[in-house]
Amino acid sequence: MSTGPTSTSTPTVIGVPAPQEDIDAIVAFVAGVQHAQQNALPDAFLDGFREDAIWTTAHGKRLTGLPEISAFTRKVLPPQANSPVTATYTVDLILFVRPDIAAVKIRQRPATRDGGRFLDEIFRGREDPSELMAAHPEAVPGTPTYFLAKDDGVWRIAAAQNTQVFDVETLTAG
Repeated sequence: MSTGPTSTSTPTVIGVPAPQEDIDAIVAFVAGVQHAQQNALPDAFLDGFREDAIWTTAHGKRLTGLPEISAFTRKVLPPQANSPVTATYTVDLILFVRPDIAAVKIRQRPATRDGGRFLDEIFRGREDPSELMAAHPEAVPGTPTYFLAKDDGVWRIAAAQNTQVFDVETLTAG
């Protein structure tokens, strides 16, 4: 079963000093989120949340606490297994607020499952992509921010905002 493309790069790291093992753990954590999303694995996805987490979806739905996040995830994630579109998740920036608290900026790119073609490429270089955005909402990328807490040596989402990119300059730059 093809799980779609992957996307990797070295993130920018700012804030208080942090060991490379924590940077690597956060990049691996985000790769795990990508794997869970691409393979429609609710349990694997939910394992990344604290019990008291807050999650805001790309469409603005606020979910508070793991039971609410779980109910939503179990409803919306499994049908994605049959979708021809998946997404990649690349860690762009990690801000270590404290050694055990990190804000993580992610580039989320929609891509075809069968060949890994990035769908957001259609916006690149366009002066006004609004018609394309309306015609191809599945191609609009995301820019999630995860606020991670390290509890007992394990990084988990304490709060997250998954936002779609509608800023023309960001969207068309690729």
